[in-house]
Amino acid sequence: MSKFSVAAACVSFALLAPLAANAQNVAVVNGKPVPKSRVDALITQATKQGQPKTPELEQQARDEVVMREMFMQEAEKRGLGASAEYKQQMEFARQQIMIRELFDDYRKKNPVTDAEVQAEYDKFKAQSSGTEYRARHILVEKEDEAKALVKQINGGAKFEDVAKKNSKDPGSAENGGDLDFAKPDSYVPEFGQAMTKLKKGEMTQEPVKSQFGYHIIKLEDTRQAQFPPLAEVKPQIEQRLTQAKLAKFRDDIRAKAKTDYKFSN
Repeated sequence: MSKFSVAAACVSFALLAPLAANAQNVAVVNGKPVPKSRVDALITQATKQGQPKTPELEQQARDEVVMREMFMQEAEKRGLGASAEYKQQMEFARQQIMIRELFDDYRKKNPVTDAEVQAEYDKFKAQSSGTEYRARHILVEKEDEAKALVKQINGGAKFEDVAKKNSKDPGSAENGGDLDFAKPDSYVPEFGQAMTKLKKGEMTQEPVKSQFGYHIIKLEDTRQAQFPPLAEVKPQIEQRLTQAKLAKFRDDIRAKAKTDYKFSN
């Protein structure tokens, strides 16, 4: 290469170097470069929280980063960075960020597996197995009133109509006393036990007393307990298992730490 060519190359590099540096900065504020990496970090944080990456978001991030630099320079000019309160808040912020990174790192390295989700699903499904009962009921305060209503229904009055007119249960009265499908343990013991003794279409001939008053119960139908398919509940199970893993990780750290401090729980 000739001396001229070498010199020209050096000049070209010297001219291009500032351009390359500027490409890494979003702005210069009072002579201080504002790196583009701050904008990228802010956009990443926003997208993690569910915001879509759009030109509008990128512009907002640039505006925010440059404004922050202006505010920071003004705060430093006023000596606020040396105050005890500032240092304390910075330490709290540092701790918060580090702790969040700690748990994020653990979560990434210990993801919930499909096998764990399946096992949890099977456990829930087993717990939810059994028979569900669809019943109607009429709730009143006095036993004599309940007996009189039983007599009305046996005399030909429709259970649903009697429930709408007389039941003191606001949750079911408007629906003719319909309680939909539920397992017996969803109700108080007296109600559940009386309901399971009925056959489809039968009604209790004696009022059933509970803490709420006196019930007249009619069994409409039964079925095997329903449980949603795995695909439908998988996100909730994954979230539940992730929270359980993080809680155990937290407890393990606490258990192995040597300290004279006594926690409240």
